[in-house]
Amino acid sequence: MLQALREKTSGWIAVVIVILLAIPFAFFGMEQYLFQGGGNHVARVESAPSWWRSAPDWWPVRKLAWTHEDVSPEDFRFAFEQERQRQREEQGEAFDGLAFESADNRRQVLEQLIDQAVLRLAARNRGIAVGDAQVAAEIQQIPAFQVEGRFDPQRYQLALQSQNPPMTPRQFEERVREGMQQSLLPTRVSQSAFVTPAQVDRLMVLLGERRDVSFTVLPPVTDESPVTDADIEAWYQANQADYRAPEMVTVEYIVLDGSGLQSETVDEAQLRAHYEKERARYSEPDRRLVSHILIEVPADADAEARRAAEERAKALAQEARQGADFAALAREHSADPGSRDAGGDLDWVEPGMMGEAFDAALAQMQPGDIGTARTEYGWHVLQLRELQAGTQTPFEEVREQLERELGEGARERGFSELVNRVVDRAYRNPTALAPAAEEAGLAVQKAGPFPRGGAPGVLAHPAVQRMAFSPAMVEDGTVSDPVETGPEQSVMLRVVEHSPERAMPLDAVRDRVIAAVRADRARKANIAAAEAMVARLAEGDATLAAIAAERALPVQDVPGVPRGTPVPHPTAVEAYFRAPVPAEGAVSPGHVALEDGSVVVYAVSAVTPGDPAEASEQERTMLAQQLTMLAGGEAAQTLVRTLRSRMKVTVNESRL
Repeated sequence: MLQALREKTSGWIAVVIVILLAIPFAFFGMEQYLFQGGGNHVARVESAPSWWRSAPDWWPVRKLAWTHEDVSPEDFRFAFEQERQRQREEQGEAFDGLAFESADNRRQVLEQLIDQAVLRLAARNRGIAVGDAQVAAEIQQIPAFQVEGRFDPQRYQLALQSQNPPMTPRQFEERVREGMQQSLLPTRVSQSAFVTPAQVDRLMVLLGERRDVSFTVLPPVTDESPVTDADIEAWYQANQADYRAPEMVTVEYIVLDGSGLQSETVDEAQLRAHYEKERARYSEPDRRLVSHILIEVPADADAEARRAAEERAKALAQEARQGADFAALAREHSADPGSRDAGGDLDWVEPGMMGEAFDAALAQMQPGDIGTARTEYGWHVLQLRELQAGTQTPFEEVREQLERELGEGARERGFSELVNRVVDRAYRNPTALAPAAEEAGLAVQKAGPFPRGGAPGVLAHPAVQRMAFSPAMVEDGTVSDPVETGPEQSVMLRVVEHSPERAMPLDAVRDRVIAAVRADRARKANIAAAEAMVARLAEGDATLAAIAAERALPVQDVPGVPRGTPVPHPTAVEAYFRAPVPAEGAVSPGHVALEDGSVVVYAVSAVTPGDPAEASEQERTMLAQQLTMLAGGEAAQTLVRTLRSRMKVTVNESRL
């Protein structure tokens, strides 16, 4: 049989079949074979090149001709940590770090990064660039890097080092450049939005609309009718989620508080040593008013191109020294789009803003000098127009601040050492809190049982609540890590008893079920009465005043009710404005149930449109601006969606 099979598969027909099968694999299967797992990215956005917009999405073409932008794992981690910090600052104690780690949050952050990559790719394909001067100006305007309204290089460096992970100025500048580059397209599209005067008038007619309304309120009623066992059972079965005992815990805990620790005395020598160490904090650096001409040198330029750029820069510098207008030279020769049109003006420059080589060249110059500098972007022809010398705050003026800082630092270190000792004892005795409490000189306290959100005192802190109800603490019964509940205050706890959420038996909640059944009956009876009144109003056989008088209910006639007023409740006013415009001589009736069980029965008798002529010019301008912002935002979102639909997005889920 094997011989027969070999003969059947060795002829020309078999060769043709193999070739036909190989063709689709060559164009579609090889991509997965050759490139799977090869990219170190969380997501990749690919776009047809600008010179071939209709390039097909076949892997050889896409691999060779398409351009792409990647979202790297580092980009994702940085963005995720930034979002974590933002939510922590926004939510404060309510922030749940464990819940933040969810897959939905990770995907949401990734989607934002993908949109940013789409915009960067679109900008790059369209030749959009951001110059160094624009980046520097943007960084100087960030409030986190300013002291008393001015850019501070030391604060800038410190802020970058405090990032997670730390960043170099060069890395941050590139992030700012990318951010500015990717924002240009949506910003310009957003700024192109406009609204017409007719649109403003139409909205003012709607916003200024008033309605003449009559209403009466059916007060909540009670129901004392018998409730059968069948009614009780049916309600209990249909609403079991309302009759569950909450999860409960009982805990042992100690509170570590550093506010009572004594501050150490700081002598003069320590103060002066700290002042010298922090001298940069109390100094204002030199500021230089600078203009430049950039002769760009591409990163992949050969030696001849680099030499030509250097010669050109030196020639321009010599021309400027001989009296040529520097601003005119910059407009004609500079490759920096951010400063070229301003004659090369970089405004005031401080050390650390433009890079080490740039700063080193400026440090050798005096006002009026022309010089050159080589940076990673190319050669710069520099003109130092003005120099402002820095200042140094004397030791005596900051002595009290230094003393306070050193004293507080010593107390913080003492508290940190105390926490470390207590944690060490807890690690050695993980199932008992008493040894850790003994190390801290504290008595073990006990609280509970309590549900989520029902803990007393310091245990009510959201972070403590999350720790007390965490599965690990509940299952293991071990001592927790310190939970920070305030400045120099932490809580350590151990769960000693736990009862999970559970369904409560009908016998235990029988009275609650009976009360709920009667409340539901009363609510339905009140709504039925309101519906009957509305039906009579719709038929036109009586007025609201006459129908309400039959029930001894007062009626209020309120002409010209505007939007948003609580007459008698905001929910009722929303219903008034949902009602159709009444016909001549008729009313538009309706009813709306309120949370307290009462029901408002109303009749809209007239509708008065708003009059745009009554609005001031300031009101019209403000409304037009708001509409324009809304339209611009929608246009920008539409742009991103459209650009993304024309690109290929690939997500590597395993790297999230």
